[in-house]
Amino acid sequence: MKSILKLSKIKSFDDVALLREAVAHNEGVIACQVSVEKNEISIIYDDYFLNEEDLIQSIEEAGFTVI
Repeated sequence: MKSILKLSKIKSFDDVALLREAVAHNEGVIACQVSVEKNEISIIYDDYFLNEEDLIQSIEEAGFTVI
């Protein structure tokens, strides 16, 4: 599966690193790409292990808001 999530308040490359770390802790994540310009994250994952709600929860626990 692939999910593209719009986020608020991605301001720096430290935020990008924090987002990647939060998403990578989920089993089943294959790849992720963060766009600071578009304020979004694109995640490719195996939906056998997790779903989009799990990803959103991980991102929000890291301090970001999914729009």
